[in-house]
Amino acid sequence: MPPDGTPTPDRRSVLKAAGALGAFFGSTGVAAADSDEESGSRGTELLIGVSPDVSDVEGAVQSSLGGSGRVVHSNEAIHYATVELPANTPEEAKDRITDAFESIDEIEYVEENATLESFTRPNDPHYSSQHTPQQVNCEGAWDETFGHSDVTISVVDTGTAYDHENLAENVDDRIGDDFVGRGSDPYPVNSNETHGTVVSGIAVGGTDNGTGHAGVSNCSMLSARALDSSGRGSLSDIADAIQWSADQGVDIINLSLGSSSGWHTLRNACQYAYDQGCLLVAAAGNAGGSVAYPAVYDSVIAVSALDSRNRLASFSNRGREIELAAPGTRVLSSTLGDSYTRASGTSMASPVVAGVAGLVLSAYPGLDNESLREHLRQTATDVGLSSRAQGYGRIDADAAVNTVPDGYEPEEPEEPEDDEEEDDLDDRDDHLLAFVTDPDASLASYEFTADGPVEFADAPYESPSGGSIEGGTFQAEDFIEEDDGTWHAGGVTGGGHGDAFWVDGAVTSIEIDDPDVMWVELDAEEMSPAAIIDETGGGDDEDEDDEDDDTGECGDETATARAEGSLSGGWWGGTDNYTYSLRTADPCSATLSLEGPDSADFDLYVTLDGNSPSRWNYDEASTGSGSDEEVTVDLSGDEQIRFQIHAADGSGEYVVTVEEQGK
Repeated sequence: MPPDGTPTPDRRSVLKAAGALGAFFGSTGVAAADSDEESGSRGTELLIGVSPDVSDVEGAVQSSLGGSGRVVHSNEAIHYATVELPANTPEEAKDRITDAFESIDEIEYVEENATLESFTRPNDPHYSSQHTPQQVNCEGAWDETFGHSDVTISVVDTGTAYDHENLAENVDDRIGDDFVGRGSDPYPVNSNETHGTVVSGIAVGGTDNGTGHAGVSNCSMLSARALDSSGRGSLSDIADAIQWSADQGVDIINLSLGSSSGWHTLRNACQYAYDQGCLLVAAAGNAGGSVAYPAVYDSVIAVSALDSRNRLASFSNRGREIELAAPGTRVLSSTLGDSYTRASGTSMASPVVAGVAGLVLSAYPGLDNESLREHLRQTATDVGLSSRAQGYGRIDADAAVNTVPDGYEPEEPEEPEDDEEEDDLDDRDDHLLAFVTDPDASLASYEFTADGPVEFADAPYESPSGGSIEGGTFQAEDFIEEDDGTWHAGGVTGGGHGDAFWVDGAVTSIEIDDPDVMWVELDAEEMSPAAIIDETGGGDDEDEDDEDDDTGECGDETATARAEGSLSGGWWGGTDNYTYSLRTADPCSATLSLEGPDSADFDLYVTLDGNSPSRWNYDEASTGSGSDEEVTVDLSGDEQIRFQIHAADGSGEYVVTVEEQGK
């Protein structure tokens, strides 16, 4: 017995009740049922909440069932088990089963495995300008930070198209997990499953990268797929996704979903995540009534939706639980197929707050969730609505990032000795290779090869504009590969920052996408690519000789294909995609030529492995300042050529030609 005199539950007291419950199941004829269907609804399941003092949740509940039922799922972290009942179980039998469970001291609650839904509104894809980042003053926040990849936001929702051109660079290496499908890939299963991609794009859509829309932050994202393609999800799947997100160490969890009813399992999952240090942000709901769950819970920030004039959206729920308001009408974001759309709902307002919270954590690392929550409240802007409509006010990114949180004391970095940077470089046998950009540069790409091992590096110095020089920060784009002793590496960087690598061997080639905004440094000294190759011992005539030898390999057989089209750059840039099938008997090379309008800037991106090309995924590209581009590729016969024409600026008609040459 503990010091306070409270009896300590043990397995014997649970097992003591098993006989009565098992006999009850036997008398009612209840049997377990199997289902292989993916569905967010599990109306024939009960969630059994077990006391934290019971060490084996599944064993305790299963023993209470005897041989007449079965546990199909359990969660030891938030102390519940799922018991499956046949689909035709009468309501009277469910009530008697519930009463029997509740008679056991160690059972804290019994509830149906309810279905929750995402919150969304019809969209308007023809609306031509973004208002959300401006409305919450993101520009002022972006002067300080676009968000750091060390800050992670988990989106508990439908699946997310994590390969979207404006999301891929901000997707965490772990990507996420699938709870509704009992698989591991959180990618949408069909074209109707768009909600999670829209929500993700609002919070972490690529910003200042020259692509698509501007999300609120460039923080990292994990996708926790807990809603199915219809936007519905079971209570147990959502609770598991929240608990999993917390265990992954995420900083922020976005919940653009809800129910009009409260549930013990959902409340416990939210409290578990909050106790783990996560900030939870949830949509208030779209019924125009009282705030939905889980936004109601004390552990969660409830977000209402505003229109572009800072009026409460007609559909937004309201109530005393509202903590913050954010834009939620016609919000532009990403959707499937590298496309963009507009959506309305408190589902869109919630990730705005989550994204701003990510900006704050990027500016003030180490801030705990309670301090972060209070800081968002204190820096919110009063837009003249009642507290039941706006809570503390509309989220304000500028004020939140540029106001130091109360009591925040950043860790002082250790000042290096004057010669420490030189020592760090001189003490190593390998070379530090860095690709550095001007402060006004958008993302620029680069690639290089070496004949020795390559690894990402964190340079012990900053760029001239004060930016960090660190390899591997764009997780979806930066890469290092090794093939038969040749190391191939590359990536993208911009905004006055840089990427760095340790290279143990000779650098044999360097390619820079835009030398006007990017330069290369070897051991902290700016040098030309040719000089770096010579300095590291990578310069020889072998490649030139090989090139001369290769020119004679192609024969007289040719095949030609031609296509015409028109594109308009618009504010996000238009694209056309093509596939070319090899036609010669023994393919040798192919030249893709693009002729476009004189006043436009069109680019050409090519892949050879059958994957869809984009600005961030290609094998070869031609991206000059005009609209006439050309790419030549060597062929072995196994390639699947796909290419994309991207209108970076201007509009007009184009002609693209593929000339294939055989051996």
